[in-house]
Amino acid sequence: MKLHTPIEIAQQSKRALWACFAIMGIASMGWVARIPEIKDANGLSNAQFGLVLLASSFGSIVGAQLAGRLVHTFSSRRVLYVSTILLPAGLCAIGFSTDPIVLAGALFLMGFGYSSTDVALNTQAVAVEKILNARSMSSFHAMWSVGAFSTTVLGGSIARVVSPQVNLSVVAALCVIAFIPCVYRLLPPNLDGHKGDEQTSAKIALFGKSVMPLWFIGFGLLAALIAEGSASDWGALLLRDDMGIEKGVNASAYASFALAMITARFLGDRALDHFGPARLVRLCGYFGALGWGASIAIAVPLSESNPLVALIIINLGFVIAGLAIGPMFPAFILAASAIPGIAPSVSSARAFVIGLSGFFIGPSIIGFLAEGTSISVAMAFPIISLLVAGFLSRVIK
Repeated sequence: MKLHTPIEIAQQSKRALWACFAIMGIASMGWVARIPEIKDANGLSNAQFGLVLLASSFGSIVGAQLAGRLVHTFSSRRVLYVSTILLPAGLCAIGFSTDPIVLAGALFLMGFGYSSTDVALNTQAVAVEKILNARSMSSFHAMWSVGAFSTTVLGGSIARVVSPQVNLSVVAALCVIAFIPCVYRLLPPNLDGHKGDEQTSAKIALFGKSVMPLWFIGFGLLAALIAEGSASDWGALLLRDDMGIEKGVNASAYASFALAMITARFLGDRALDHFGPARLVRLCGYFGALGWGASIAIAVPLSESNPLVALIIINLGFVIAGLAIGPMFPAFILAASAIPGIAPSVSSARAFVIGLSGFFIGPSIIGFLAEGTSISVAMAFPIISLLVAGFLSRVIK
């Protein structure tokens, strides 16, 4: 049946966006449960692994910056036709890497594809909200968490019987196949708020009074994503190396985190309306940091005498962190997209350049800190970052 009105098209696009965000979560987090094996296969120490993770950060910076302008010029859907192939390709390459240089290249490709896809999908999400006049951003990101949780559980459950190469290559292939029909059903170029839009600017100054709010929003996003990236990349290693939790079960930390984010983000649209974005981010930042930090401080020493109780406590801490971080990304992205006079794709891309790099830089810093201490001690860095995100909630309007 042919869709005629913008509202009908936006309703179809809303359903497609739910699927696209879920697939993006699967593709970007598909390797999390296999991180300990991939780290060992490439012969990396904690510091070396942290250094290699920087490749993802560089990829995300380049991808986000290019995607913002390309979306404004060619539309978000056309950008997605390319970026949704690059992201799974990077995931597949990670599984086959046995050399740090190859792993760095694969991580760069995945970071580039992820940030490009993220910018384009969030551009679609902002446009759908405007057309339907209803808040949906948090639920879209909840679907990302659904995908991340599903692929983490899958990877952990089959870790004993399926190699990382088979695991990641199959997941990557399925993601490419699933992306194609979903992207086709998204908003066309004339409805996504870009392509031919001369009311907003595709180029903005790096510094200046007009973009200072965007920098502070980006720093808030940076702090939140340092915490999120650290939970995903170091959760399994924390349980394995500092607590002696066995293969497969050590993936439970990020699975708990992702499940909590799903809950927080499905409830996020109502919570954003009830508390307001700034107050919600502030409460989540402060209470999330306190709960997460306390769980690590208790569970790691306890793991020697009572590993089961310690496992429960550490997973509870990751649940608290997931509940806290869940609403932050949608809140900061909505704040960036609402800045007058700047195209939403460009403003969100600038925030991504600052913020999404934290998703990869944060875990890298933990690697260096853990080399001289331990992973549990190094996790103080993302916990402090969560406090900073709560503090920077004041820049959200």
